[in-house]
Amino acid sequence: MSMVGLSTQAPTSADACLSIVHSLMCHRQGGESESFGKRAIESLVKKLKEKRDELDSLITAITTNGAHPTKCVTIQRTLDGRLQVAGRKGFPHVIYARIWRWPDLHKNELKHVKFCQYAFDLKQDSVCVNPYHYERVVAPGIDLSGLTLQHAGEYSSKDQYSALVLRPPGRLVKDEYGGEIQMDRASTSSDGNQTVQHPPSEGFNRLIVGSTTTWVGSNTATYTQNMSAPQFWNNNQIQSDMQTLPPLTSQPPPEFWCTITYFELDQQVGETFKVPYSCSTVTVDGYTDPSSIDRFCLGQLSNVHRTEASERARLHIGKGVHLNYRGEGDVWIRCVSDHSVFVQSYYLDREAGRAPGDAVHKIYPSAYIKVFDIRQCHRQMQQQAATAQAAAAAQAAAVAGNIPGPASVGGIAPAVGLSAAAGIGVDDLRRLCILRLSFVKGWGPDYPRKSIKETPCWIEVQLHRPLQLLDEVLQAMPLNDPRPPRGFFLG
Repeated sequence: MSMVGLSTQAPTSADACLSIVHSLMCHRQGGESESFGKRAIESLVKKLKEKRDELDSLITAITTNGAHPTKCVTIQRTLDGRLQVAGRKGFPHVIYARIWRWPDLHKNELKHVKFCQYAFDLKQDSVCVNPYHYERVVAPGIDLSGLTLQHAGEYSSKDQYSALVLRPPGRLVKDEYGGEIQMDRASTSSDGNQTVQHPPSEGFNRLIVGSTTTWVGSNTATYTQNMSAPQFWNNNQIQSDMQTLPPLTSQPPPEFWCTITYFELDQQVGETFKVPYSCSTVTVDGYTDPSSIDRFCLGQLSNVHRTEASERARLHIGKGVHLNYRGEGDVWIRCVSDHSVFVQSYYLDREAGRAPGDAVHKIYPSAYIKVFDIRQCHRQMQQQAATAQAAAAAQAAAVAGNIPGPASVGGIAPAVGLSAAAGIGVDDLRRLCILRLSFVKGWGPDYPRKSIKETPCWIEVQLHRPLQLLDEVLQAMPLNDPRPPRGFFLG
């Protein structure tokens, strides 16, 4: 073989690190500076020197542009999941994908291929950084006007955004102030809380007919998928929400349609903010202007026990959110912050096919989404109150031995089986009438914070019309126990 042939041959794991790094540097895509790319590649090659089969897989993948199947290329996962190179921290699979595949890649645009055993989102002790074990998915917020949407079930490089939105929501990994990594749902557990994503609807319209969701792009091509999904529409699509319906109660509305309480971690900060019916839209933002009748400014609230985490997060609230009261008591949220907000909403849980309280909903910047439906809430409180009453009556009968048949065992077994249903209390019903919203930071199993009370800054919104309806529901029930006085829940 000639010397020329040798000079163009790809190195192997047996070659010197310098030779391997030089070869891999030739395949850089220009997403990082030459000095940073070299440091990152040197670091990776040194880590893989003792794992020759993986180093050979990396060399093959990069020098053939992924033309041949290759194995996982793994490094040790760090405590926070990020890799430090040349004084910069980033997710390792993103760093190497930027170097060798997509120079303009953002950190929330990767999902792993099915055969990758050590993908970043699988949260194993080792992390695969083989760039050809990941696919790129365009981030939410991209204008769809130039995309070509194909028929259901097919994704091309131009319609990956619709694929992202229409797939069941993926899992997220926390990154400081704004970076979350899109995960493949196939790798997540179906039980426990999950973060459900609600991207902005700019650039397309969403039509909902039964269980069929159709996305219509500006080029009039459509993408249809049968799925259950929360409603988030453009302003010109909300007319169906404004249809005239008979009122749920003849009672005059309370003085305020909601009250908003601000918290940092588990501590209330400042006084509760009350919103009268004359203000159908209220703004909650992070600025220091004096609050007005339709604007709650969190930036001017002081807290002698404020933590550094709360101080940092408050700087990123910015324009915050608009809460919009519609009809007899529906509520919509518009995220006008530069950062996502995270919402606890029983209505969105139900629309996403989840049990109440089972999910955390991530509302992206510019998204406008319905988060509370008063009629759905009214039906739910009626059903739960009736279920609790029936279960309590059945439990009492079982304990007394009045349920015939072998299952009764003297009344003990049925009482045990019914105890969970009978345990529905007034606090459970009140929770149906409350929204909770965290700024900047999420919570749940996809984040370090397991409860909203661990987030640095959040608000609780009590909705007074549904609380008034709850009062009516309980007053109408033929309960043997003393009932709360009328108006108890609005005190």
